[in-house]
Amino acid sequence: MNILGKNNRIVELDGNQLTRDDIQTIVKGETVCALSEEAWQRVQKSRSLIEEHIAAGKVIYGVNTGFGKLSDVSVNARDVGLLQLNLLRADAVGVGEPLPENIVRAMMVLRANALAKGFSAIRPQTLQLLIDCINHGVHPVIPCKGSLGASGDLAPLAHMALLLVGEGSAVYQGERMSGAEALARSGLVAVRLEAKEGLALINGTQAMTGVGVIAITEAENLGYAADMAACLTIESLRGITDAFDPELLATRPHRELEQVAARIRTWLAGSRRTTAQGELRVQDAYSLRCIPQVHGASWQAVGYVADKLTIEMNATTDNPIVLPDGRVLSGGQFHGQPIALAMDHLKIAAAEWANISERRIERLVNPQLSGLSPFLAVNPGLECGLMVAQYAAAALVSENKVLAHPASVDSIPSSANQEDHVSMGTIAARQAREIVHNAARVIAIEMICASQAIYLQQAEEDLAPRTKLQLDWVRAIVPPLETDRAISAEIEQLALALLAERIE
Repeated sequence: MNILGKNNRIVELDGNQLTRDDIQTIVKGETVCALSEEAWQRVQKSRSLIEEHIAAGKVIYGVNTGFGKLSDVSVNARDVGLLQLNLLRADAVGVGEPLPENIVRAMMVLRANALAKGFSAIRPQTLQLLIDCINHGVHPVIPCKGSLGASGDLAPLAHMALLLVGEGSAVYQGERMSGAEALARSGLVAVRLEAKEGLALINGTQAMTGVGVIAITEAENLGYAADMAACLTIESLRGITDAFDPELLATRPHRELEQVAARIRTWLAGSRRTTAQGELRVQDAYSLRCIPQVHGASWQAVGYVADKLTIEMNATTDNPIVLPDGRVLSGGQFHGQPIALAMDHLKIAAAEWANISERRIERLVNPQLSGLSPFLAVNPGLECGLMVAQYAAAALVSENKVLAHPASVDSIPSSANQEDHVSMGTIAARQAREIVHNAARVIAIEMICASQAIYLQQAEEDLAPRTKLQLDWVRAIVPPLETDRAISAEIEQLALALLAERIE
């Protein structure tokens, strides 16, 4: 039996206070999770209420009726457990590559936290098994595609829930196997679902939110990296810093705009490479002069997205919902539109970091714009230098423009037109993370080009102390090009490092 979180720290899930930092520590296996005592009491009360309604013969959607368009079909009391199992089996129709383990774990934590709110009528033993799977590192295999993002992330969450009944596929200790074998190897025992439990497990937005929680943290790291890459480029090209003057920026008081400018001023403090207005030229191109305005706008979007994800992480997204006063109400709490719009917003924000970065890359490699060696080659002509690195950045930016088309503006009716508007939020979330990763590669290329420009000018000792530290960090991964060499793997390594570590 492999229990994660060997530092003995426990993150309590109560449905109301889960943070992104909590999720990250659980996802990484640094901590385990458990429900608070108050949460267990709410879960038990919710379960008792639904059982009272069933005993009284009340008709409740998804408990003793069919689902979606079949909600008018009654189900015999002896078959309510089979109804829930059939729901999982029928809805596990996801396709495509499996979601990464960190996103699967985030989904599991988020669903457990939603159930901890006590509105879903799940049995305590079923919820405990979900928590045990998280803590023991038993991960369902969840295909990445197939969710419409309304009625919850039905397909992805059905694949997650099949593990709890000993079906589907799972990964345990790095090996893929059946769900039944994974439970057996980890010392866990499958449950037999009872009334309402299948719905409780799959009616939710935890796939799109799980992807979003991972993507927003990476996006924040990317934003700091974009600001730092811009600083290195400013020094490489002897940029004008008057554009970042605090009194100038205060005339247009967007908080994030001023924060970007303040960061640039701090990181460039002490540089002997920056210039003043009129010293070498009167103005820089927009990709240098407008960094606070463009980067700051992306930071505004990131703040909005982070706020919506924090709300959703601690929300009930089930249907029907069992209220504390005993009422069981059907509504639309599962609809993913709030997260769908947020993820589309994140797509645009991250794409813009890449767009302006690619223009700075062009200024670095184009001798007509930089005054430096063509394509930053040591021996131009014999060597191509970073010519095609700019091509790669341009290709990534172009791909991002396609991915940035909003998924949330589309809807295809389902369930015989009963579910006639859906969010496509999970598509938006997956695209957002893909754009964030593409943008990280573009930022990595900018850092490489700026590093090479500094190398060619032998300007290392004239850099600001903070940017010199960053240059050394970049060069530990990507040394300067003394002649042409393949740097594809180095770009990828640097991009992943930028996503994983926050530049301060």
